Amino acid sequence: MARMFRVLGFFTLAIGLMAFAGDLTEMALLFFLQTAFFVLFGYLKFTERTYILLFWGYMIVAITGFSYWTIFQMGLPL
Repeated sequence: MARMFRVLGFFTLAIGLMAFAGDLTEMALLFFLQTAFFVLFGYLKFTERTYILLFWGYMIVAITGFSYWTIFQMGLPL
């Protein structure tokens, strides 16, 4: 399971680099921050249960943040 967090770190790094190349600085910084957390958690040697709880917590925060942003910040399409 620790390897999967490192894999998530790799993919968030790739997305962050693509966002940085596309002049999406805020998005790139967000993904670089996620990369740092995923790689850090990948090397901490937690138990399987802890990794699963961390991932579920990450998913709840990510989906809640995405939903809030798309509903309240982006506005209605015209």
